Amino acid sequence: MTLEDLRVFVAVCRAGSLSAVARELGCTQSAVSQHVRRLERETGVGLLERQPRGVVPTQAGRILEAAATEGVSGLDLAVRQLRDLADGASGYVRVATGATTVRHFMSDALVAYRRAHPGVNLEFRTVSSGRGSFDALADGTLDLAWITLGPPVRGIEQRRVVDLPWVLAVHATDPLASRPHVDVTDLRDVRLIRLPPNSASAAHLDACCAESGVRFSYDTGVADWDTALLLAELGVGRAVVPALPGLSAPTDGALRLIPVPGLRPLPVGWAVRRWDALGPAARAFADMVTEWRRGRAAVD
Repeated sequence: MTLEDLRVFVAVCRAGSLSAVARELGCTQSAVSQHVRRLERETGVGLLERQPRGVVPTQAGRILEAAATEGVSGLDLAVRQLRDLADGASGYVRVATGATTVRHFMSDALVAYRRAHPGVNLEFRTVSSGRGSFDALADGTLDLAWITLGPPVRGIEQRRVVDLPWVLAVHATDPLASRPHVDVTDLRDVRLIRLPPNSASAAHLDACCAESGVRFSYDTGVADWDTALLLAELGVGRAVVPALPGLSAPTDGALRLIPVPGLRPLPVGWAVRRWDALGPAARAFADMVTEWRRGRAAVD
C-alpha cells in the first residue's frame, strides 16, 4: 500500500469513474485499476462496486476513503509546511477562484503580492461549485477558496471579508433606469437574468426574496455575474447582481446600476481547512487581499 495508491483511490471515489481519473492523471485506465487492486489485495476486501455508469465505494471503500483523505491531507500539509520552512519566501499558493473574482476583488492585492513575494508560485483554479471548493480544501489540493459565505461546513473555516449590496442592472433606456433605487417588491413581475442556479449567491438571493415575500421569475440564465452585467448592458435583460468592487456605470454609457436596499447584502470571503495550519505564503496572500479589499470598501 503506497501513498500514490491511496491518492488514486480517493480520486476514483470522488470522480466515480476510473477512466476520468486516468484522463486527469495522463495514464491508462488499467494503471488506475492496478492501484485499486493492490489496495484490495492488501486489505482483503472489495473497495469499489462497478456500476453501468461508473464505480462507487463499497462500505469498506468508504471507510478507507475517509481515512485516506485525512491521512493524505495531513501529509500534504506537513510537506508544504516543511517547504515553507526550508524556502523562506518561496512556496506555493493554490487558490480556487475565477476571472470575475480576480478582476473585482483581488487585482490590486495580486499585483502588490507579486512584487512583495516574487518567489512564490501562484496557482488559480476554477472550481464549479462551493462544494467542490470545500472538497478540494479538505483533501489538501487547494489552500484557499474565495466563496460566497454560507452555513458552517464541517472541517472548513470561513472568514468574512466584505458584504456586497445588491443592484439592479438595466439598459439606459429601461423604464427603471432613472430611479434612484428600487424596492424588491417592484421586481415581483419583472423577468430577470438568473444567476447560476446552484451557486451560493443565487441561494442567498432567493432567501432574501423569500424574506420579503417575493419570488423572482427568470427568462435567461448565466454562469457568472459578469455575463449577467453584459447582457443587461446590451439591453437583452435585467439582472439583480451584487455591487462588485470597482463596478460603476458611467452616466453616458448603456448600463445603469440601481440600488436594491431591501435585499440583505451578500457576504463573501475566504474558506480554508484550518487557518492555524495555513502556510506562510498562503496566509500572506489571504491577508493582503483582505486588507486591500476592506481598505477599498472603507473608501467607497
